[in-house]
Amino acid sequence: MRAENRIDYVEIPVTDLKKTREFFTSLFGWSFQEWGDEYMSFSDGRLDGGFRQSAEPAPSAGVLLVFFSENLERDVQRVKDFGGTITQDIFSFPGGRRFHFVDPAGTEYAIWAEDADDKSGA
Repeated sequence: MRAENRIDYVEIPVTDLKKTREFFTSLFGWSFQEWGDEYMSFSDGRLDGGFRQSAEPAPSAGVLLVFFSENLERDVQRVKDFGGTITQDIFSFPGGRRFHFVDPAGTEYAIWAEDADDKSGA
């Protein structure tokens, strides 16, 4: 059931649909549906979205999608292993830690984890 007034779908411009699909399939195990040569949708098991072909990646000064992790150090290595580039090493903020990365198609994301001493879900 869809919830009113909640984010329902996220659409992300990317420069390379194939690289994007391979990266997120490897990193998170997402499932994808292709809708022609310039669009594919994804499901992470909770939120649906899509990647659309674009001449430019999403601007890094724009909206930042942040994923949750139980193990940042593991995921830093996995991002590198699957062709991503770490753009900001792990750093602390009130309630947790995170790092930023760019996927192989050039779009920036972040992954965060709760601080070991604070399980409030900040």
